[in-house]
Amino acid sequence: MDHARLAATFRKLALDAGREIMEVYGRPDFDVAAKADASPVTEADLRADRVICEGLAAAFPEIPVVTEEQQASHGIAADVFILVDPLDGTKEFVQRRGDFTVNIALIEHGVATRGVVYAPAKARLFYTDAQGQAVEEAGPHDAGRIGAVTPLHVSEPDPEALVVVASKSHRDQATDDYIALYRVADFRSAGSSLKFCLVAAGEADLYPRLGRTMEWDTAAGHAVLSGAGGRVVRFDGHAPLTYGKEGFENPQFIAFAPGLTLLRA
Repeated sequence: MDHARLAATFRKLALDAGREIMEVYGRPDFDVAAKADASPVTEADLRADRVICEGLAAAFPEIPVVTEEQQASHGIAADVFILVDPLDGTKEFVQRRGDFTVNIALIEHGVATRGVVYAPAKARLFYTDAQGQAVEEAGPHDAGRIGAVTPLHVSEPDPEALVVVASKSHRDQATDDYIALYRVADFRSAGSSLKFCLVAAGEADLYPRLGRTMEWDTAAGHAVLSGAGGRVVRFDGHAPLTYGKEGFENPQFIAFAPGLTLLRA
């Protein structure tokens, strides 16, 4: 696997997809349709998906691609594959909250080893480099030229004053009850896979997710967090969260800086 070429391709395609998304986002109005599971989908989702999938097929035709927006891809079973969520946080996109992201991840034998998370409305770009180190690239972002990058490292949590990040759209009582087990000094609110990136950047210590997610929602952020020294584990038993599960559905999980001792509900 040529990880340098992979990192460069993921980065460029995320930026290209972000440009497509922002073209739709900048319109005074756009149509929103409902998929079979009642989740929203827009022209931006589909345009971003096309850019990413065509680019991946050209660069890595030997690697299968599983993408949220193509149901036919959900039957793929492979040891090595790419997971794509072309627009994670469509609800945030529709409500013009800016917390939506482009997500592309490489899965190798159940592990999210490389990934990119791009939040075009917030001009934040996170990815793993050729060596697997997580970085954030400063904007303005140019698909043809890499800007200044800062290596990311998780924080050293203070158990008496934790910073917790939680979802804007999917916060529930079970999550609040779990967070209440810890001594929390501050909350950060973020949508989509940005929550993983805040932990990776040391801006938060803990992100519990007790609601339903799919693998394409989490893989890229998981890879970035791992590249910054963080971990993502199942809520039930704290085993590592893995990928390539049947149906691509995740269990409940916890993302965190490893200096934190996890508590059990």
